[in-house]
Amino acid sequence: MKNNILYTFLVALFLFSSNTAFAADSGSGSNILNLSLWGLAILVIFFLIIQVSDNLIRIEAKESGLDNKSQASVSLFPSFSNMFSAKKPSYVKEGSFYALKAGHDIALEGIAAKVVNAGAATTYAIQPQNFVGISPIPKVTVAVGDEVKAGDVVCFDKKRPNIKYVAPVSGEVIAVNRGAKRSIKEVVILADKEINYKSFPTLDLANTSREALVNHLLESGAWTMINQRPFGIIPDATDVPKAVFISTFDSAPLAPDLNFVVAGQGAAFQKGLDVLGMLTEGSVHLGLDARGTDAPSTVFTDATGVEKHWFHGKHPVGNVGIQIHHVSPIAGDDKVWTLGVQEVITIGKLFTEGKFDASRIIAVTGAEASTPAYVSTYLGANIGALAGTVGDNVRLVSGDVLSGVQKSKEEFLDFRDDQITTIKEGNEYEMFGWLAPMDARPSVSQTFLSGLVDVTYEANTNTHGEKRAFVVTGQYEKVLPMDIYPQHLMKAIIVNDFERMDGLGINELLEEDVALCEFACTSKQPLQSILREGLEIMREQA
Repeated sequence: MKNNILYTFLVALFLFSSNTAFAADSGSGSNILNLSLWGLAILVIFFLIIQVSDNLIRIEAKESGLDNKSQASVSLFPSFSNMFSAKKPSYVKEGSFYALKAGHDIALEGIAAKVVNAGAATTYAIQPQNFVGISPIPKVTVAVGDEVKAGDVVCFDKKRPNIKYVAPVSGEVIAVNRGAKRSIKEVVILADKEINYKSFPTLDLANTSREALVNHLLESGAWTMINQRPFGIIPDATDVPKAVFISTFDSAPLAPDLNFVVAGQGAAFQKGLDVLGMLTEGSVHLGLDARGTDAPSTVFTDATGVEKHWFHGKHPVGNVGIQIHHVSPIAGDDKVWTLGVQEVITIGKLFTEGKFDASRIIAVTGAEASTPAYVSTYLGANIGALAGTVGDNVRLVSGDVLSGVQKSKEEFLDFRDDQITTIKEGNEYEMFGWLAPMDARPSVSQTFLSGLVDVTYEANTNTHGEKRAFVVTGQYEKVLPMDIYPQHLMKAIIVNDFERMDGLGINELLEEDVALCEFACTSKQPLQSILREGLEIMREQA
């Protein structure tokens, strides 16, 4: 719309200037000037009529569901952005295609080699702090010295006792570690050399009711694989989502290649999709990767019983929250469930093999990793054992560098993470900061010459500045491909303005969605922490 109005006035101004100049040169005086003014008026009226018609067409298209945010919107006028946007790859045969323009890729050194090594971890943990809304002191059902099988209940939430958290491996419980105010930090299990599984019945989906299906997932612990938006919580057993979303690719820095991870898991992945399809009143949506020259794994492209959506663009294009926003935005009291690819496989194996299989392929990444590669392990593995040999001045991160959590070698991989990142600590003072000549560093700013060339970076944790005045810069909108004003939202959270938070779209976001905004922030604001404070406020009001 803004482009169309600009076109109109540029044309009108050109005609007016040309006619006025002609009138002055020819000496015809006021007659030609009057004719020019009349012509300008007619031209403006004509374009205003066309503009109103164009707006009405857009409104009707949006109400009819024909307006596609990813491509050229229904309009009488093409825009430059649509004329030169990314084209649909030849391998996209079915499903919708979205070419997102906002975002930023951070190319770091230390991508994992396509090799799967045996994980060296011997201890694993369930960490209640990984789950939003759980009681700080859940009911622990095991004691130090107890033997458990994979799938045995370790603890449950006192507020919702039907949601059970189970052991990822078999072995001996060797510690129940506590945190602040005696909260349960982790329940640690020393794994057996050969994992023994608790046996569960394999239900026939065709003859199973939704209620029986939910109860089966609750009893087995597989219900905890589901993450519900808004708020990022495990859903209640009575919740019915309007849709289920699974992103089949990750665009975060050094993220694992899920096409490689899913190899050989096609049957379990499809069974998991079938189960999820019975739990929603809507559809199961797959977000597929359209960024490369080659098609994604056939495990994803040949999946049945799902709606497929192809995404092209820069990070955070792989975030499931971004995909939800463009396909079926969260509004009002909507509930949407999301899962990772390996979490879908865990649910699938419950029905194909009758066991809670928490095995995971984890990418160990980063320039400080001795051998960046994939390792086979189980959910909640010890971080230090997986990372291998690293230096003393290295930070271990459960997850990616933008939204992950700092861990010590003695701590454990977080519940939903499939990546460990090693990065050098940025604890060295830089004289003159960005004013001095420096090595290439990742930045969204074109002030740095390294931003103009295609290079990979050996980054560190230095923030290159401190928290300062929260000023309007327009940086967030350039890296967040959503119809949201993130800076206005953050300020509404800071002042506890509930109505503005709701109106500005807080229910569509989780921390990972604003992580890139935090990276780009000139004011060095902790946007992920601010967003979580706002989500907790809204959850309490719900």
